[in-house]
Amino acid sequence: MQRLESLDVFRGLTIAGMILVSTPGTWDAVYPQLEHAAWDGSTLADLVFPFLLFAMGAAVPFALARRRDRQSVRRHVVRRAAILFPLGLILNVIETAPPLSLATFRLPGVLQRIALVYLAVSWLTERTSTRTQIAAALGALLGYWAVITLVPVPGCDMPTLSAECNIGSFIDRLVFGRHMLYPAWDPEGLLSTVPAIATALFGVFAGDWLNAPSARHRTLTLFAAGTVAVLVALVWDVVFPINKSLWTSSFALFTAGLAAQALAACHWLLDVRHWRAWSQPFIAFGRNPLAGYFLSVGSDSVLTRWTVSAGPEPASLKAFLYQMLFASWLGRCGGADAASLGYALAYVALWALVLGEMHRRRIYIGI
Repeated sequence: MQRLESLDVFRGLTIAGMILVSTPGTWDAVYPQLEHAAWDGSTLADLVFPFLLFAMGAAVPFALARRRDRQSVRRHVVRRAAILFPLGLILNVIETAPPLSLATFRLPGVLQRIALVYLAVSWLTERTSTRTQIAAALGALLGYWAVITLVPVPGCDMPTLSAECNIGSFIDRLVFGRHMLYPAWDPEGLLSTVPAIATALFGVFAGDWLNAPSARHRTLTLFAAGTVAVLVALVWDVVFPINKSLWTSSFALFTAGLAAQALAACHWLLDVRHWRAWSQPFIAFGRNPLAGYFLSVGSDSVLTRWTVSAGPEPASLKAFLYQMLFASWLGRCGGADAASLGYALAYVALWALVLGEMHRRRIYIGI
């Protein structure tokens, strides 16, 4: 299979977006679309994680095609998942405010979910037919809908889509106890990983379609399929609300549809029209997604924990830089939200320079 530049750029745009929404100058001043929805509904910030899973799924057929030997494929998949999971735990340690307590240390996380989804999707892609994969994706969405809405939760009168009274949160409390992001639930819980697998499988279908030699009008068809998925999800939202925290089936379908549209647009611009001048920074992000995410989020946590005495009271190095470089002037003329966004954009630009230099030197941190 030929490597698709559009897939690298799509993944790079997603990583840049993930850094942008994860590292504002201050969480006290964030534009609503750059914050996760409080519960039901979706914002731009809610799109970055499912877009990343979609991009990962789209890349799986390419990764497996490069390894002809089945045993080699399976070793590679297991090894990659086995590295991603502990990297996620390390990131949880870095992000935890001291002192670190083993009694409440968070076990789930973004990289942990990616590891589980990658393991499941790679296994399905390597061992089953496309028809079986489609059945698995639809079964995951419909089955999750049934389980969440019908299975009763001990201590609750009836199952609901609240944080406490759904079976997914109940399972997480049983398995993880106090080792979750919130006392009653975790956004990267176990049961909600099932529809996340469907999100990545839709990415597999998109990647296969864009590389099918017999596929005609592939860009338009992919965009149209994404549009249909979005419309179906919006109808489904009436009875099963779009919700990232629960990763509802409507959310999985909605974000997969938007991701398909975005990938189709990248494919048309880059692989069909060859308009590439704008894409170089995002190629750097897309070729080094793990480095971009892990190092940027980890560094942000270090800046937040590093205390400096540069005023009447000690402050974090991040707060000091934000106040001196952005809030001091941009806050006055554009408001606190603009200053906070300015810091985040500058942070993304900084990592664009770092990853751009790594790309120029062909330094790629893969696993």
